[in-house]
Amino acid sequence: MPRRYFPMSTDDQLRFPDGFLWGAATAAYQIEGGADAEGKGPSIWDTFSHTPGKVFHGDNGDVACDSFHRYGEDIALLKRLGVGSYRLSLSWPRIQPTGRGEVNAKGLDYYNRVIDGLVEAGIEPSVTLYHWDLPQALQDAGGWANRDIADWFGEFAAIAGEAFGDRVSRWITLNEPWVVAHVGYRDGRHAPGIQDPALAVAANHHLLLAHGNAVSALRASSAAPVGITLNLTVERPVTPEAAAHAAVLEARQNGVYLDPIFHGRYPELLDGDASFSPAAAGHVRDGDFEIIGAPLDFLGVNFYAPHYVGMLHADGEPRRGETVTGPDTVSIQPDGLPITAMNWLVEPGSIRELLTRIVAPVTGALPVYITENGSSWHDYVTQDGQVNDLERIAYLRGHLAAVHGAIADGVPVKGYFAWSLLDNFEWAEGYAKRFGLVYVDFATQERLLKRSGEVYASIVAANALPKA
Repeated sequence: MPRRYFPMSTDDQLRFPDGFLWGAATAAYQIEGGADAEGKGPSIWDTFSHTPGKVFHGDNGDVACDSFHRYGEDIALLKRLGVGSYRLSLSWPRIQPTGRGEVNAKGLDYYNRVIDGLVEAGIEPSVTLYHWDLPQALQDAGGWANRDIADWFGEFAAIAGEAFGDRVSRWITLNEPWVVAHVGYRDGRHAPGIQDPALAVAANHHLLLAHGNAVSALRASSAAPVGITLNLTVERPVTPEAAAHAAVLEARQNGVYLDPIFHGRYPELLDGDASFSPAAAGHVRDGDFEIIGAPLDFLGVNFYAPHYVGMLHADGEPRRGETVTGPDTVSIQPDGLPITAMNWLVEPGSIRELLTRIVAPVTGALPVYITENGSSWHDYVTQDGQVNDLERIAYLRGHLAAVHGAIADGVPVKGYFAWSLLDNFEWAEGYAKRFGLVYVDFATQERLLKRSGEVYASIVAANALPKA
């Protein structure tokens, strides 16, 4: 990859390119609350979180961070951070309570207030259409396993584009479709809680069709750039015999989205694998790849941790710190690497590897945004009213230095959105895991900027990262 030469560092700083976009991110169900306020319909996460045994401690998003009522406080926090953009998502059932047909005017009013508040504060709205809270009525009709949902999502995108397209600065069609399909329909750990590989593969394809329809709908109603956010993986083999297995794992997570969007096919490595390839499973129809491959203005990348791939032991039993990932493989936690409260590895160089080895060869000159990156730790408020989250600061600095390195390598990374602005409802983990730059006391809804938030604000203000 050609190396770029421009003044990106001094003796004491790693400088980011002029115009680099700094942001923070959230998602509707994780922060809004207002579960049935002003005509909002139920989502699959309303249903799932109220099903006993599905979410840690029986938590749900009925109130969450109460941003439905406190969005003004959150905009003030964004101003305090100094970020140029806020990545938020729209709750589909808040706008279309059943996912089809009549639009809830009060839902549009809510997002108009939020978007207007951001614009008035000088903060660009980066809006995700779908961040996992499918209307329950659509799930009752088959959800993402029903091909018709691609058309329903296109209609929703048209509604959003018409309502907000004059003020939105960039659109993201889907957040992490791999999680939607494979954690929601294969593993069942997320809503809708289904464990059916065949439905997961169908959902994989229909999500991509929905994405393509949404791109076309947004182009018709908004001049803002359009992209998609993918959670991409780095699979690092720890032995030579694990290398081929690592390549298959990357194809199953990265290739099943990157290849259809950018190459008009599913990965050749998965040919014949109907358990992961929608092509092998017979879901592809004439014209599908033309829809899926609608040209994009950018790619959003979410990344948290790499995976180290080893071979399953002869006795078929994983060892301490290992998780079975396939018939022959395990995920390994190497000695010496920190582990977050989510039990995820901390290895900053992996995000540089992702961008240079996996993303750039596919996307070329297409702009890339890191749309999520962050970490969960066991945060607490000290007696003097501080949250001294030093581990998160180290994670943040390490990963930003690695992103800076990828830019120096020639990858056109144009912005970085920290996950997350607020501690929030962390899906199946409930409120037990905290990712925020801002600490939230869920009993009082008091917000408190953590040390990491102060550090991030200083990085944003300088457009540079201190080397030490």
